[in-house]
Amino acid sequence: MKNINKSSSNNNEDELRPEYDFKSAVRGKHYRPINKGYTIKILKTDGTTEIQEMTFEKGIVRLDPDIQQYFHDSETVNQALRSLVTLMTQFPDLHKIVKTH
Repeated sequence: MKNINKSSSNNNEDELRPEYDFKSAVRGKHYRPINKGYTIKILKTDGTTEIQEMTFEKGIVRLDPDIQQYFHDSETVNQALRSLVTLMTQFPDLHKIVKTH
């Protein structure tokens, strides 16, 4: 078997080029929560750029990943919420608990 010294062969590959200098980088500089919307820049073959602003329509609700595993579509979410509304009308104290959280 050939004995290869990995540290010497990868030494040049581990160094960044000078144009990739991140010393003055600011973490999160361009961060914007996804629910605020986002911009898509489409570079076309003719050299022009099309910019599309994407925003969520009024009434859109995003589910956290742990909830998405139980509710895969709008129908199941609405069914579960209707059941909760029914319970809240039957048990007024439950409404107070849900409202405070």
